Amino acid sequence: MKALCLVLVSTALFAQQHATKDDWPLYGGTDFSWRYSALDQINTGNVKKLVPAWVFQTGDYEMGLQATPIVVDGIIYLSTSHNWVYAIEGTTGKPLWIYKYPNNPAGRSGYGAQNRGVAVAQGLVILGTLDNSVVALDQKTGREVWRVNVEDYRQCGCNISAAPLIAGDKVVVESTGDDSAHRGYLNAFDIKTGRLRWRFFVIPGPGEKGSETWAGESWKYGGGAPWMTGTYDPALNLIYWGTGNASSDLNGRGRQGDNLYTASVVAVDADSGKVKWHYQEIPHDSWDYDSAYEPMLIDLPVSGVQRKLIVHANKSGFAFVLDRTNGQLLRAFPYVKHITWSAGMTEDGKIINRNEPDVGKTKLICPGSGGGRSWNHATYSPRTGFYYSPAVEWCSEETAFEQEADEGKGFIGGMWRGKHPPGEDSFSHIDAYDPVKGIKKWTYKTKYALLASLLTTAGDLLFTGDPEGYFFALDARTGDKLWSFQTGSGLRGSPVTFRANGRQYVVTPSGWGSLAAGGVSGLFPQDARLFRGGSALFAFALPEDVK
Repeated sequence: MKALCLVLVSTALFAQQHATKDDWPLYGGTDFSWRYSALDQINTGNVKKLVPAWVFQTGDYEMGLQATPIVVDGIIYLSTSHNWVYAIEGTTGKPLWIYKYPNNPAGRSGYGAQNRGVAVAQGLVILGTLDNSVVALDQKTGREVWRVNVEDYRQCGCNISAAPLIAGDKVVVESTGDDSAHRGYLNAFDIKTGRLRWRFFVIPGPGEKGSETWAGESWKYGGGAPWMTGTYDPALNLIYWGTGNASSDLNGRGRQGDNLYTASVVAVDADSGKVKWHYQEIPHDSWDYDSAYEPMLIDLPVSGVQRKLIVHANKSGFAFVLDRTNGQLLRAFPYVKHITWSAGMTEDGKIINRNEPDVGKTKLICPGSGGGRSWNHATYSPRTGFYYSPAVEWCSEETAFEQEADEGKGFIGGMWRGKHPPGEDSFSHIDAYDPVKGIKKWTYKTKYALLASLLTTAGDLLFTGDPEGYFFALDARTGDKLWSFQTGSGLRGSPVTFRANGRQYVVTPSGWGSLAAGGVSGLFPQDARLFRGGSALFAFALPEDVK
């Protein structure tokens, strides 16, 4: 009994430490990336009274608004597709300053302009750019403090689209390029000066551990770019990052082997950039099944023993539960219905009956190239104990072909076309899971792919948005829909919540865009008019007289 009480007390303290409160200071809310807030002024009892408090139009519409707003001391810091950064007063929506990055290359790749957020720390607002640079701005004025170019984007075909990660006195940024002839990497810079502290190449070079998993010189252009934002555990001083797929995506003939460290979760020492452990979720990936999504850190009892865990979903339709001290797999469970790329996974994570694309032959692969979910983030509520994840049921007709690597250029080694799953139209769902056992608790289903991130709060609410422009709230315990509001544009970004002057606000980006968003229109061309573009930030609150 005493041991159980200690576990419960430890769990409660952990929940308080890793929930956001008045601010939303980091990309995932706090270091552990729960996307959960301890605020409860808005709750299941009064959410139906939620109304718009203000709307801010950014004026930058390409690829919509995919960012996560950062909130510090009631000020919102928001980035847009073309690397504009705004500081916005949280109670009024009034812009305080704007910075427009001057070196945005036109047509840098087939993906278009996009940016998913900034980092704010030590008086600086830090941004990754379309021309593969990192910029630090003065938090109060928006004045540029330092700027460093990582690598010539014209050579590598890469850029920085994700929010930087703060790890102590370092800012860590990713690179895009897992669908091109490029060798992905992470870079850590001194937060005060911009000086390079270390670089971690996802693909080991000759003589390095893991290089034996690449045939010949395939490692040079093997992809693996870790193109989303990782997480950081200060207590262990480890950075956890999900890595991208190997290139060429659909044809692995020229890169025989497991292809480390692609399609993996890696634990990197924050001081040195050296790999402490790794877990490869999809060895020798031939389906474009990135593992680049957020590693969520949760401490929970497993078989009566408190464990430090990572819960991590990737594009394959499976989620993985790992011990974050050593990378041990504890469980893998499917989070989508339609899976044809394999017959499942064994208890120790081995893929059963791989069904790979064939050269010159078309196959229906589920999930398709868009993945069982896109990058939009999951959430965890310590109040309910549930891990909530979005999912999409869609497939692709995939055909592999031979392709020579050309540095910095697309290197997919095949083609795909979006298709509905066998026997039914594509659809989407949000699911609540026991994060340790992988048991589903409830499901909320939608017609079109949900591509916005999820947010949970101590008011037992889950917020997200859909392609038609509806921002809505579910009961986090039951999945019942409680409230919605039409924002006028599809939702693709990440909602957050904060409190200023005693009032709780829920803020969401509204603005439809990205390749995945185009995939929705491709599957439902008759409904494409419903998926409207835009780029606005909506803030909601209860009326002043509602308590």
